[in-house]
Amino acid sequence: MSEFKNKTCCFTGHRNIPQDQRDALMERLKKEIVLLAGNGYCRFIAGGALGFDTMAAEAVLALKSQYPTLQLALALPHTEQAKSWSEQDRAVYNDILQRADSVTYTSAGRGRGCMQIRNRYMVDHSSFCICYLAKDNGGTAYTVKYAGKRGVAVVNIAI
Repeated sequence: MSEFKNKTCCFTGHRNIPQDQRDALMERLKKEIVLLAGNGYCRFIAGGALGFDTMAAEAVLALKSQYPTLQLALALPHTEQAKSWSEQDRAVYNDILQRADSVTYTSAGRGRGCMQIRNRYMVDHSSFCICYLAKDNGGTAYTVKYAGKRGVAVVNIAI
């Protein structure tokens, strides 16, 4: 376990976020991060995927100028995560990768289960989880259930 676990928050959420919800979701996300920062949280782990993971990483990076103790830790499933993404999405990903305070690859390659390994890593190294959970199946639902089993507090900003 990480020595930072007690003051670390991870993110999990869906890749597809309706365009008309993005601005409000970003505001809720920043509000939750600021609340946690006020309670001593400084390390935030994002999984580097498209959608909510990208929004969460961008929110932490945007708040760093106001809250210089914030750290963005990326937990990536493997080194080729963005290989098949669009050029624009890869550019955003690479910018986040360059600006992150730390990067951990949780698997050697694109093997079966590498996303689940990444998700478990994030939960196992956190005491809090901010999620965007709008449906009860898929990787996000699995990760939220796993967090509950591990005693990690969860707030769902999709509600």
